[in-house]
Amino acid sequence: MKIGPAATSSNTRRARRLSGVLAIVLSLASIVGVSPAGAATYHASLANVSATLTYQGTYPTPRHTMLTISLAGHVAYRETVSASLCGQLCWPTSAFGVENSSPLRVVSLRAGSPEVLLGLYSGGAHCCYIVQVFSLSPAKKYVKTEITLGDPIAGLQTLPGSPYAALVTEDDSFAYQFTDYAASGLPLKILRFSGHGFTDVTRQYPALLRPDAAGLLAAFYAQKSSHYSDSVGLIAAWAADEYLLGRVSAAKQFLNQQAHAGHLRGLLYPAVKGATFVAQLETFLTHQGY
Repeated sequence: MKIGPAATSSNTRRARRLSGVLAIVLSLASIVGVSPAGAATYHASLANVSATLTYQGTYPTPRHTMLTISLAGHVAYRETVSASLCGQLCWPTSAFGVENSSPLRVVSLRAGSPEVLLGLYSGGAHCCYIVQVFSLSPAKKYVKTEITLGDPIAGLQTLPGSPYAALVTEDDSFAYQFTDYAASGLPLKILRFSGHGFTDVTRQYPALLRPDAAGLLAAFYAQKSSHYSDSVGLIAAWAADEYLLGRVSAAKQFLNQQAHAGHLRGLLYPAVKGATFVAQLETFLTHQGY
């Protein structure tokens, strides 16, 4: 996952971040059709689980969005699609990093019956992608779990140590934290599904963290041509990766060196620079669990 210089557009930055991690574990998923009236139908299936998504209307206003899940040929779930962030007005979209693909997936996130995943978008300049997971309970009822990704999309990837897919995304809490969105770096975030919720397991994958940190550091050094006028967003994300890699002391030493050299500055919050930025970053990283 590589992040280019802050001047790069957000869409290009997102594509670069997620390139190389989109070895997606997908079900058979296809768009059945879009009628002249704007009605769409999507199907996805894996093993004995099949799902159908239907809606009417055109972007950004869907109508009558309905999800149906069948288990072994029998309807086990049929409900109007709704999310906490946007109610019934969320637009069905692929939140999984594949352009022009279905918002609907059936994948194995854990042992047992495969899960149904639905991607939604709330609308707005930078927000928000939403993933809903429908998992089978011991009572053979489908339980909905919802996670808001923010601006980043996600990849579904099998990683070492497990045959099941994990959600590979970025930590959106760094957006706007120290500078504007375009100049913000977002560190790697890996989530595994267990029970009926997600667990952050990013620390378990140093082989993915190391190249992510290297890309962020390269983007920071690319700020030299602009005299590091807006560098704090990138180095904040780099520090997060380094903390997860266990290289806390070395990261702090580097940050202090860069602060002394006058390389830690931001355009959105000009007063948050140098040692002041380093102190605020350390507080933020601790608060976020890094």
